[in-house]
Amino acid sequence: MKNVENGNKENRLLDTAFKLFTEKGIKNTSIQEIVDNADVGKGTFYLYFKDKYEIRDILIEKKSQKLFYDALTDLRKTNITDLTEQVIFIVDHVIEELKKKPLLLSFISKNLSWGIYTKTVKKIHDNYEDEEDGIYKLFQKGIKDNNIKLKNPDVTLYMIIELVSSTCFSSISYQEPLPIDEYKEYLFDTIRKLING
Repeated sequence: MKNVENGNKENRLLDTAFKLFTEKGIKNTSIQEIVDNADVGKGTFYLYFKDKYEIRDILIEKKSQKLFYDALTDLRKTNITDLTEQVIFIVDHVIEELKKKPLLLSFISKNLSWGIYTKTVKKIHDNYEDEEDGIYKLFQKGIKDNNIKLKNPDVTLYMIIELVSSTCFSSISYQEPLPIDEYKEYLFDTIRKLING
């Protein structure tokens, strides 16, 4: 029962921090506001997080990871078997979700790759996905199964996610260099070239 209670407190802190960060901004949100709104003591906050920037980082990681998890869940409902088209499906899914959720887009900003590559996410990864289901595993398996020759698959996947993260933020938020629906064609062509050479 105690672990459930602790998990509830941690989740309340995370949910409250996300709400306050997206409404007021991180700079304008205090730890005291987070704990007051989450209805926990300040000491409880420090049991889980060192400061508000750590809770921000964990939230970015969790929210990014969930975007990929949801995309992979929907991918499994399709008959797409080509690795490149699977990656494009996932990227398109993530973009469409971010278009619908401008607060989430703004919060994650250009840090989408944290959802795949940070140490904290390795722990989150275990909660969301088993070893065979993550985008990293899908990418590795697709390269092997299709005998795709990449100098460094990890770097290629990282580049794809960074490309999506930085350019889509600008495209969705500011329509630069193009509105996102027009930009996708160029983005997907570049992804194809990164994977297939």
